Amino acid sequence: FSSLTFLCIFLPVVLALYYLLPTLRIRNVLLIIVSLLFYAYGEPVYVLLMIASIIINYIFGRLLGTENKKKEHHWCKGEGMFLRWILAIAVIINIGLLVVFKYLDMMVQTVNQLCGSEIPLAGLALPIGISFFTFQALSYVIDVYRREVEPQKNLWKVMLYISFFPQLIAGPIVKYHDIQEQIDNRNTDVKEIAEGLRRFIIGLSKKVLISNTMAVTADALFAAGAGELNILSAWIAAIAYMLQIYFDFSGYSDMAIGLGHMFGFRFLENFRYPYISSNIQEFWRRWHISLSTWFKEYLYIPLGGNRKGKARTCLNKMIVFFSTGLWHGANWTFVFWGLWHGVFLLFEQVCPVKKLPKVLAHIYALLVVCVGFVMFRADTFGQGMFMIGTMFSGWEFSSVQMAVVWEQLTPIFLVTLVVAVFGSAPLIPKAAEACLARENLRKPAVYFSYIASFVLLILCMLSLSSGTYNPFIYFRF
Repeated sequence: FSSLTFLCIFLPVVLALYYLLPTLRIRNVLLIIVSLLFYAYGEPVYVLLMIASIIINYIFGRLLGTENKKKEHHWCKGEGMFLRWILAIAVIINIGLLVVFKYLDMMVQTVNQLCGSEIPLAGLALPIGISFFTFQALSYVIDVYRREVEPQKNLWKVMLYISFFPQLIAGPIVKYHDIQEQIDNRNTDVKEIAEGLRRFIIGLSKKVLISNTMAVTADALFAAGAGELNILSAWIAAIAYMLQIYFDFSGYSDMAIGLGHMFGFRFLENFRYPYISSNIQEFWRRWHISLSTWFKEYLYIPLGGNRKGKARTCLNKMIVFFSTGLWHGANWTFVFWGLWHGVFLLFEQVCPVKKLPKVLAHIYALLVVCVGFVMFRADTFGQGMFMIGTMFSGWEFSSVQMAVVWEQLTPIFLVTLVVAVFGSAPLIPKAAEACLARENLRKPAVYFSYIASFVLLILCMLSLSSGTYNPFIYFRF
């Protein structure tokens, strides 16, 4: 769907139908249908792949549930081994889907480069959001294996959990045990719908008004020739992309959380102002929380966590950050980005970064994150290294290079930059809390929030009506 079609037709129609239906069971059926249609509109063939994934993981959940019951009543070593084999097959199939559709060409290209071979690429199109719905399915199967949740006997409820359209294609990654009760029992009222709509508009504004503006500058500078860039333009590119990706992804998460509220679901927060962090450990407690907690629960802890000595703990953390980088895309630039964060996380264990003055610690964290995102954005490893090198050694200021700098410093970019910097810190929420705490300011603050949301929605729709299209960055993951 185009953004305007989603805003003006799809969402209002779905909401109207949802609240006209009499029972929650029928409403759930509606959400399944519209979610599949939503995905099929952009991926008409791969919707079958997603449905197949759901059915396969539903079957594995039932098998694991059955074996768990056998294990409770008739414990023996063979039954425990069979249980682990079922889980292993489930993991292999799910990861295998990711490997085939996301990483096969990367592996072939790497082999060709290392061995000088000419193995043809598969050229498979990447299903939108495959990393997200695969990880959700895996979390369900693993939680059943661990007996943290009961296996769902109703296939349609598993389908709703995995395919629910607000968070289907770009997260957040929702774990089954967080919403299993909400599938069967949830309530909404006018206030909850209004709050969901307000949160949705905030997310939309982050994407359309801030992220897209930063994207224009970042794209132009990353596409510039090597002789056109200097230290100023390289830093402008790095900062622009750093703000672009934050407002892009946190904006989508806000939209998903807001849509969830409208339909009675409560999704956990995915971002908590990561750019106010004073170290990389804190950054990952605030950035893409659903992914970092997923890797912690389903990879880091099963590997042994920090329970098997310092050397093994370091290895486990590097495996997690290697996997985190690879999860984001089939390119070694993403792997570098993940390992970059892993190295600094280990560095903080031996260096007393937390004892630094607050300002210096904050600068350190932002610098590490900013440099890492340059490689994340780069099309190739070489481009990433060139941009990072230019950020620290590009002391040339020719007329051509300065023309590129001044070309990017437009009034709209500078104003948006200031808004983005202030918006990346929790200043507005703190001001809102202070107003709501005072009796005489409570009602004006509420009215102002709704008026501001309406104005932001109008601005977003005007921007979208211009016809420019800039998809969410995490759609490709």
